[in-house]
Amino acid sequence: MTQQIPVERLTLTLFGLLTETFERVHGIFLDRGTSLFETLDGITAEQASRATSDRCATLAAQVNHVRFYLDVLEEYMLETRTEQADWDSSWQVGAVTAEEWEGLKRGLRDSYTRVRATMESFESWDSDDRVGGAFAIVVHSAHHLGEIRQMLCLLGN
Repeated sequence: MTQQIPVERLTLTLFGLLTETFERVHGIFLDRGTSLFETLDGITAEQASRATSDRCATLAAQVNHVRFYLDVLEEYMLETRTEQADWDSSWQVGAVTAEEWEGLKRGLRDSYTRVRATMESFESWDSDDRVGGAFAIVVHSAHHLGEIRQMLCLLGN
């Protein structure tokens, strides 16, 4: 017997996870005040410019990578991606000024807002690219949120 998940159940869960990961905690999997945007609001440009070691990216690079990932996955979900993503380029962010740091955070928020609106506009979820891409965004972003929070601990912040 084949059972199907109602689209409303899928999207309610998906959007709840996106909200918790990026915007504000509802107690699904994060502690209060630890969503990505809440975490980034407390980070200065000086902190964002630091890496935990010579082999690690800066916090600013983490933010740029998440933004880049959102942009690329949106293209996959819309089936408009025609070329291989240059993942290495998303990590090429070192020290940032206060203005650059604010720009990186704004870029991430803009990408998130746009990608979420794209997902909310889908009339159909009958696509592996849409379902897989949406959940990959949640998982990948939560992973990088964890890395950012661990980096803050290691950097003594």
